[in-house]
Amino acid sequence: MIIKNIESVPAEAVQMEGAKDVKVRVIFGPKDKAPTFAMRLFEVGPGGHTPYHQHNFEHEVVVLAGEVAVVREDGPVPLKVHDALLVAANEVHQFRNLSSSMPARFLCLVPVAYQK
Repeated sequence: MIIKNIESVPAEAVQMEGAKDVKVRVIFGPKDKAPTFAMRLFEVGPGGHTPYHQHNFEHEVVVLAGEVAVVREDGPVPLKVHDALLVAANEVHQFRNLSSSMPARFLCLVPVAYQK
């Protein structure tokens, strides 16, 4: 069993094209020899966003803090703290921090094979 405090995991800037003021903490992943899932904590600065993108695997997201919207092909959908969503494989999406003054945080789980 591995126990960590999420604040002790270093935050790294997301380098994907289209990302603005996004950091990620890989809580559990390949370095922990997690066989199935990678757990990541995303931190999006005020007015920041992830890229508008898609990939060939599903992932699960839980909003922990802030004012977040998920942008889908049909437009943005505001989310509340503790909202959870399943993003299907190949579904185009983006996460946006709607606040101009406060950061937003969400957990995201993906298959460990896709976590670098």
